[in-house]
Amino acid sequence: MKVLISGGGTGGHVFPAIAIADALKSLCPNLDILFVGALGKLEMTEVPKAGYKIIGLDIQGFQRKIGLAPFKTFWKLGKALLKSRSILKSFKPDVVVGVGGYASGAIMKAAQWSSIPTVIQEQNSYPGLTNRWMADHVNFICAAFEEVKTFFPKTKVYITGNPVRQNFNKLVDKNIAYEYFGLDSTKKTFCVFGGSLGAATMNKVILEALPQIYAREDIQILWQVGRKYEEEILKHKIASIKRVKICSFIDRMDYAYAIADIAIARAGALTIAELAITGTVSILVPSPNVTDDHQTKNAMSLVQRNAAILVKDENAIKDLWKTTISLSHDEVKRAEIKKNLLALAKPDAAKDIAQHIISLIPQK
Repeated sequence: MKVLISGGGTGGHVFPAIAIADALKSLCPNLDILFVGALGKLEMTEVPKAGYKIIGLDIQGFQRKIGLAPFKTFWKLGKALLKSRSILKSFKPDVVVGVGGYASGAIMKAAQWSSIPTVIQEQNSYPGLTNRWMADHVNFICAAFEEVKTFFPKTKVYITGNPVRQNFNKLVDKNIAYEYFGLDSTKKTFCVFGGSLGAATMNKVILEALPQIYAREDIQILWQVGRKYEEEILKHKIASIKRVKICSFIDRMDYAYAIADIAIARAGALTIAELAITGTVSILVPSPNVTDDHQTKNAMSLVQRNAAILVKDENAIKDLWKTTISLSHDEVKRAEIKKNLLALAKPDAAKDIAQHIISLIPQK
């Protein structure tokens, strides 16, 4: 039995794809899994690290520019479709799974032309262009948010939740987590997650809060500043405060969530799923630089259920720090958010998606 998983581009696509592959292997140890991604993107390094084979396509997203850029995109798409048909002919998958991203469109469309069963895994509350393009012809759509039913054929949609990395379903020893980051278990911990590249607005908020941080001996900050900003921030006087742990990237996010009294984060789909599973109280600051403002839509899916607080990026400099301090003093509000979050969690998402995929494989 063989499954091909396609797509990627960002961690929000790549890590759910790996979680699905792990769940498939858990249910069917002899299953042969192949990934197809986009050359130069995150999946080309992270998928092999997870122990899976991957083939890269030379493909890019549609460019909204005047000139030769759109022609280059279509040229690459044509070549990617031809290579996709060659991959399918060689690998002979029983099912092709698309998780979104440039490479997903080419291989999924080639699979549909070859009458191979296909499944979409949609992470966001507002679907990406690739998944909307594929939706009418897939067998199943495994989605994280009820809101996607507005965009997809309702009879094909299953609300499975977003799959998360395996260690998020394991109980974390908080003492080990505090020790891992070199932080104090007696202090209130704010965790600031700006993504692997960082978030300029969120970083600026923390830098401008320096006087208040100096004055508050009872709080500490675990701060993922992003590789892009690490050198600059390490030169700032805030780096001398032992209660502020600066990281370019946090590789043990399960430990980070375990010690977070409040998380300040972007609102990517993977982050939303991790917050729910860990019951981490959060203030969400959606990125203004994403297609169709889908992070705001993701955040609102929690805010409308009283499971998070939203601060717009444009208001963050003015409001984010004082909102964080206010929430840190409101134990009742935090308890309510945590309760509502845990009610939304779907810890078996990867397994549920894997079972839908396996149901399409002919029993041999």
